[in-house]
Amino acid sequence: MRKTYRITVVGGGSWGTAIANLLGNNGHDTILWVRNRELLTVLKEKRENPIYLKGVKLSRNILFSNNLEESLKNRDIVAFAIPVSFLRGVLKEIKQKPNGMAVSLSKGIEIDSFMTPTEVIKESLGIHEDGLAALSGPNFAREVAQSLPTATVVASKNKETAMAVQDAFSSPTFRVYTTSDVKGVELCGAMKNIIAIASGISDGLSLGLNARASLITRGLAEIVRFGSRFGAKRETFMGLAGVGDLILTCTGNLSRNRSVGLRLANGETIEAILSSSKMVPEGVSTVKAVYMYSKEISVELPITQEVYRIIYEGKNPKEAVKSLMNRPLKEEYYLL
Repeated sequence: MRKTYRITVVGGGSWGTAIANLLGNNGHDTILWVRNRELLTVLKEKRENPIYLKGVKLSRNILFSNNLEESLKNRDIVAFAIPVSFLRGVLKEIKQKPNGMAVSLSKGIEIDSFMTPTEVIKESLGIHEDGLAALSGPNFAREVAQSLPTATVVASKNKETAMAVQDAFSSPTFRVYTTSDVKGVELCGAMKNIIAIASGISDGLSLGLNARASLITRGLAEIVRFGSRFGAKRETFMGLAGVGDLILTCTGNLSRNRSVGLRLANGETIEAILSSSKMVPEGVSTVKAVYMYSKEISVELPITQEVYRIIYEGKNPKEAVKSLMNRPLKEEYYLL
């Protein structure tokens, strides 16, 4: 008989809701914490998240709450599905460190500290890295919520932690692999959002399929070049958290970061795009963090640089394309 866990998911966005639903359907004692009281009322009454996952009926095994402290008591696993820019703020509200394992479901990098989500969790809550994990892969929330076949990877320095999370999250339609490369998984998950914005810009300018494929490939080169400086493993770049998530986010119509690129190409300002979106496109803040840090460690990231200049310096997307295409010619190589 399958082991059941007491699990809390912190964050009622599309991904947090989808994961809570997955865990509930797996038979676990699941709590979904949401801050919005109006959303909480709707979740309790209709067992549906009309803001982020409209039309998806949620598992009867989920208890909904907006009491953070109560939601974290006596839990085996706490999964954080909070955008990175808000993660530290939520963690500061936690007075009592959770007893169980902590899993990051976020994909991004904190701008000021250049910390990954598990590093922010570790610093804020004082959780030992053996009890930390990061789950990432080519996973659109709606498709997971619809029980469509999906694969992902969970990373932890501690093999038992990775295997416990694998056991809890795996289902007949959600296949979970394990790895010890936490930093690599988190950097891949963050940086693919930058390339997805670039891909959206390319598609929005009608540059064609050749351009999109070239951007994805050279974007992978940037992820490899940058991630290698932090000791990320080759298998991670070539795996689900790396090339798998990159392809999905750069090509899928459900990608919020690709949508940002499409709208930038159509002449909208980043301020207008962000103010009209209910969901947080992590690539917007991540590109700033990665660009700034790449300057410090002297890593060349030309696509990242142009996306940064479009978003934060107002560069015309067409001029950014010219800048990329007119760079000095060189030999192709990968740090693999």
